[in-house]
Amino acid sequence: MDYGFVFPAAIHIHKDVAFAEKHGFTHAWLYDSQMLFSDPYASMALCAVNTRRITLGTGVTNPESRIAPVTANSIATINELAPGRTILGIGTGNTARRTLGMPAAKLESMREHIRICKDLFAGKITDYTEGDRHRKIRFLNPDANWYNIKTRIPIYIAASGPKSLEMAGEIADGVILFGAVSPSLISFVMEHVYAGAERAGRNPRDVYALVMTAFHLTLPGESLETSAVRQAVGPFVSSSTNIFALSNPDPMTLPADLRDDILAFKDIYKVSEGPLETRHLKMYSDYLLGFKQEHEAVVTEKIIRATTLTGTADEIVESVHNMKKAGIHQVAVQPIIDNQKTVEVFAREIMSRVR
Repeated sequence: MDYGFVFPAAIHIHKDVAFAEKHGFTHAWLYDSQMLFSDPYASMALCAVNTRRITLGTGVTNPESRIAPVTANSIATINELAPGRTILGIGTGNTARRTLGMPAAKLESMREHIRICKDLFAGKITDYTEGDRHRKIRFLNPDANWYNIKTRIPIYIAASGPKSLEMAGEIADGVILFGAVSPSLISFVMEHVYAGAERAGRNPRDVYALVMTAFHLTLPGESLETSAVRQAVGPFVSSSTNIFALSNPDPMTLPADLRDDILAFKDIYKVSEGPLETRHLKMYSDYLLGFKQEHEAVVTEKIIRATTLTGTADEIVESVHNMKKAGIHQVAVQPIIDNQKTVEVFAREIMSRVR
């Protein structure tokens, strides 16, 4: 099992990424949400020069924030600083887009973005279109040290709905899953990933699967419906479960044991009052950083256990073992309250017991 560290892109986060590397974490993932956090590529550049082994990835970018040649150039530049330990993680931009009051990108837009990046990484001349203008493009200086496309850059797709999960299985090196911790959620997402892989003639087991989640250690018998627990994992529960609800327009596709619990999150970031042009500014402030009291009723013990690694050390170790058996290759933890304390506790109590 690999272990990752997830955090919103921050220009000073390299200190915590280096700290995680020293504690045995294999991957560091930085969110790309331009209205909330720092630029991920500037942050990753500092991470690259302040670490030696840890793999660095966007967790995740999207096809609307930048044109595909810029995305390819940005991650290939990081690959020049950290050759062989760079991954392009990309999704439809649920957070990055909605913080602008805009919808997530279309799946075909993401597919085209990935196609262009793949071709550029391979040193190919590829098709590029803007409006009604079609041109051929390629990296013009691949043998200099401006960027590195000699060392392979894997592409992982972030997915929560059937179509995006199947696309990941079809064309990506890996899939990034948000909050898929319970057996039913893992079964749901992996069935679609494998279906996409098989349709494309690929071995489903070749698709690297990682789960981004939150972590909080409790004492035996301690309730999960407390302020302390909700502050520690609630922001991630709200975000990841909202994405599940929005990504599955047909509720019947969701796991039956969690269907109602997931659907309760569908409208938690909607505001019905005030001008349409500014409603999103209220709901997405402090996103993923602080727990919103209005979410308390839906952030129950059941959904906390289903989407995060919360519980006693023995309970979490068992969950990670089960995730590994189910085909998950990496658990990536997002600290909410204290980065380095979370890294230390997770490494000591969990990672040391599940290899």
